[in-house]
Parts: sequence; C-alpha cells; structure tokens
Amino acid sequence: MPKAYVFTRYGGPETEALVDLDRPRPGPGEVLVAVRAAGVNPVDWKQRTGYRRPGESGERAFPSVLGNEVAGVVEETGEGVTGFAPGDEVFGTAVAGGYAEYALLAAGITAHKPAELSFTDAATLPVAAATAYDGVHQLDLPAGATLLVTGAGGGVGVAVAQIAGARGLRVVGVASEGKKDFLESLGVVHVPSGPDWGEGVRLAAPDGVDGVYDLVGGEVLHEAAGLVRDRSRLITAGAPAEEVERLGGARVARARDAAVLRAVADLVVRGDLNPYVTLTFPLERAGEALREVESGHARGKVVLEIGADA
Repeated sequence: MPKAYVFTRYGGPETEALVDLDRPRPGPGEVLVAVRAAGVNPVDWKQRTGYRRPGESGERAFPSVLGNEVAGVVEETGEGVTGFAPGDEVFGTAVAGGYAEYALLAAGITAHKPAELSFTDAATLPVAAATAYDGVHQLDLPAGATLLVTGAGGGVGVAVAQIAGARGLRVVGVASEGKKDFLESLGVVHVPSGPDWGEGVRLAAPDGVDGVYDLVGGEVLHEAAGLVRDRSRLITAGAPAEEVERLGGARVARARDAAVLRAVADLVVRGDLNPYVTLTFPLERAGEALREVESGHARGKVVLEIGADA
C-alpha cells in the first residue's frame, strides 16, 4: 500500500507516524498525482497542533496526512476537471496532505510544471512563494520604495525579498544574525532581530518605510506598524486579521489560483526567484524535515523528495 506521513491526533511530534494508506480517489474538481516532491512549511506543524487556516472549516479526520504543497505526475482526474491528463507534470495545493506517495490536488490551484523547473523546486511554490507573490502585489509599492520584511530569513521572507527586488524595491529584512550573509546576498539590508531591531530599521531607513510585510506577528507586528508611514501599506501573514486590522493594516489576501502558480514558476524560470532549497529528505525521514522547520532555524526551503526524478 502507498505510504504517507500523518499525525494521529492534535499534539506534538509524538503524534506523527509513517503509515500505509489506501490510494486516494479524486472527487469532483480534484486531480490525483503520484508525488515526486512535497514542500515542508511552518503551517504543517501548526496544523498538527490544531491550527486552522483562514477559511478552513469542518472537522479534521484522523489519521491526517501532513503537508500542503506538492509536485508530481497526474495519475487520474476527477469529475469536471479539464486541462489535465494522466502523465502531466504538475504542482499545486494538496487537498488533504502532501507528505505521501499519492496526493489529491485542487484542480483550480494546480498548474502545469514548466519543463525547465525541477519537481523539487516546483514543490516549494504553492505555499511560500505564492504567499510572497500575493503580498508583494497587494502592497503594490512603486519602484524605489522601501519595504520592511519581518521574519525575512524563512521560506516566505526569502521569496518576498526576491520578488520585491525584481520589482525594483529596496528591501530591509529583519532576521537572526546567522542569516545576515544569506540575506545580503539577495540584496537585502539586514537588520538583526532582537530587542533593538526597531532602532536598527530606523538607522537603515531614517525617513521611515513605505510598506511592511510582516511574517512574525505579535509584538513585532505592533512595532513594525510604528515604522511605516501609511498603515494601509502594512500587511501580515503572521497574525490574525483582527489584530492587524486594529493597527490599520490587513492580512495578506491570498489569490489561491493557478494564475499565481504560473506567475511564480515563470519567475523561477527567468531567474528572478530562486527557491533556495537548502535541505532535502526522503519520505521516511519526514519527521526530521519537519523538525528542521519547526525549530525556526531552517534557511530557505526544506523539501521531501518522494518519487523518482525529483
């Protein structure tokens, strides 16, 4: 039977297990893929603890497969699906988990993988890169403007820095001292995280910043709100909508469609976006991969390589 990495109840790493599961069958609007690679993201372990993404409803069934983004080869399509056929190489958002040998994708959030793009790189795009793309376009800052990114060293932050840089923005990024050289290699003005990070931003941008893309939330979001000239240019993917709205900003508005996936894939093919996959693991070591991300110290992206030719 096909293997999948699951969590059996809400809790910590002790709830995770590699198990045999029946091969899923695609329902209306779904595509079944043989998974070649699956991205590993902070939202994965957060869901294991009971976190629900905005708009997510219904009771979760256990065991629940971990993971939200995959790349693979179409095996079967569900009722009403057009534009995809068995053998197509695709990437997209998993309907019910992606750390598995087979996964279901929502056809509307699935795109054909360009031949120039590896499965491993494609699997990093539906969550982190697409979130970065949506937020940068939501801010719509003009070339030459200064964008402050908090949590700049993670998967979303690294993508934000590159997408914003390709649009001609000056990026000031807050991250740990250990990520300084990496961020500076992307053209980011690095500000060390810690108690005095706000003062560091003021030194880097004495006239204030034109926009904020927050990936941390909490006190960091509140301090960032005091650094941006126009609070309508304050967005977050790290805090609830009600929290940022009280500050005059907004949550990142996710498009969640295939057009965004095609756009970020084109950025990679053109060389404007490097997914920076820094660690890969086989499915059997999915727990180790998730620990790397859960520790908060992973630089760039972590990916599970599941099938051949990832």
